[in-house]
Amino acid sequence: MKDYEKRLLNKLFPDICVDTIQEVPLEELKERGIKGFIIDLDNTTTHWNSNQLTPEVTEWFDTLKALGLQACFLSNNGEERVLGVAGGLAIPYVFRAQKPRRGGYRHAMQVMGTTAAETAVIGDQIYTDILGGNRTGLFTILVKPIHPREFMGTKISRMFERPVLWRIRKRGL
Repeated sequence: MKDYEKRLLNKLFPDICVDTIQEVPLEELKERGIKGFIIDLDNTTTHWNSNQLTPEVTEWFDTLKALGLQACFLSNNGEERVLGVAGGLAIPYVFRAQKPRRGGYRHAMQVMGTTAAETAVIGDQIYTDILGGNRTGLFTILVKPIHPREFMGTKISRMFERPVLWRIRKRGL
């Protein structure tokens, strides 16, 4: 594999992988200097196209706030969809983010008042959440999708994720 291919592939690799958002090691990341989390919505926090949060996810956000950490939703969805979840949690949000473009990530950091070194991204998609976070120089956390129901474009993207996920597992992440 050529050097530029390795660099490109590394942009697709998260720093850590966990099964669910509840398994994100908040206290450990706080000790490492993380102050804010940019969080995906669909299939990371909620089922696709749903505004319903499980009690476990709500409790996780309460823990995050109790630790003095910040959160900002970053979504490619429209404002009404994102506000439906963010409003209930009293968390700021960036909508129509055009992930993996860096602008949305930068805007979310500006909203939280954090730097790249102080910010982590949590998401379920390699080609949006992880790629965008890595391109912006953030700590990236890949979670497994909550549910198999997804937007058709995401289902297509998942096919391209399979070889990358295989390499991630091979690396032991």
